[in-house]
Amino acid sequence: MSNVVRIIGATKSDFEKMSPMELKESIFKAESRTIMGQHLLFAGPGLVRGVTNSELMFAWGADMVMLNTIDLDDMSNNPGLCGLSLKELKARCNRPIGVYLGCPKAGSEDGGKKALYRREGMVATREHILKCREIGADFIVLGGNPGSGTSLTDVISCTRMARKMLGDDMLIMAGKWEDGINEKVLGDPTADYDAKEVIRQLIDAGADCIDLPCPGSRGGITVEDIRSLVQYVHTYKPGTLTMCFLNSSVECTDEDTIRQVAILMKQTGADIHAIGDGGFSGCSWPKNVYQLSVSIKGEHYTWFRMASVNK
Repeated sequence: MSNVVRIIGATKSDFEKMSPMELKESIFKAESRTIMGQHLLFAGPGLVRGVTNSELMFAWGADMVMLNTIDLDDMSNNPGLCGLSLKELKARCNRPIGVYLGCPKAGSEDGGKKALYRREGMVATREHILKCREIGADFIVLGGNPGSGTSLTDVISCTRMARKMLGDDMLIMAGKWEDGINEKVLGDPTADYDAKEVIRQLIDAGADCIDLPCPGSRGGITVEDIRSLVQYVHTYKPGTLTMCFLNSSVECTDEDTIRQVAILMKQTGADIHAIGDGGFSGCSWPKNVYQLSVSIKGEHYTWFRMASVNK
C-alpha cells in the first residue's frame, strides 16, 4: 500500500499526481465512501447557465463524474460539454472524470426505435478506447445504456480488449446495472446465469471495478443480492473495487428517498456509490447528489469536496 491520499480527502494537487492504479487505491482507501455523478451529454448544456453539469455535481459533493452518451467521433456533438474539450472540463473541475462506453455493436439498439443520441459515437471499439486515453479520461466504464441490448458476453470481451490495449494506463470499470430486458442485470435473482461466474470472468479479463445495480432503485434487487456479490469480488481478487449504481429514474426522486436508498447502498459494502443522469437536463438534482454524499460520507467530507476545488 503506497502513500496515495484517499479520494475523499484528495485535492487538485493530489489528483494531478495520481496514476490510474493510484486512483484505484485512493478509492479503496476511502472505505465505501466515494460518490460518483453521471452526466448525460446529449441532453443539453445543463441545469444552470454558464457551468456544466459536471462542475455542478462536483460542487455538491461528487468525487468523480462519468460522462454518458459521449460522441467520440465528433467531440462538437456533445452539448453537455458546452464547447469544452475533456481536458478543459477537467481543468475546471480538478477531479477524476471518465467515459461510459457501450459494449453492444453499433446499430444494435433493441426494438428498432430511433436512438435519442448517436450511439455509434460511444461504442467500445478499439479506436474509441484509445481515444478515451488520448482526450484525458481518468477511467472508462463498460456497460450498456437502457434499450441497447447489452450482453454480458460483450462486456467481458470489451474488458479484455481494453485491458490488453491500455495496460495499467486506465482504470477500467465493467458490469451491468441497467438494460435488464433481454438479459438480467448482475444481482438479479431471476437471472438464468451464474453472476459470480460472470464476475470472475470480468475480473480475469482485467476489470478494476465491477459495476452492480442498487437495492432500492432497481426493481427486485435486495441488499443481500448485491452484498454477496460485493463480498465475492473483494475476496476473489483483493483490491478489486465495486460500484453500486442508483438509477432507474430514482435519482430524480425526493431527498428522503435518496437518503433511504443510500443507507441500503452502504450496507452492500460497495466502494463507489454512483447516482444516475435521469433528471431533466442531463444529471440528477444537485440536492440529491448532496444528499447521497452526506448519507454516505457525512457533512465534513461532503463540505470538503465542495470547497476544495482549487486546493
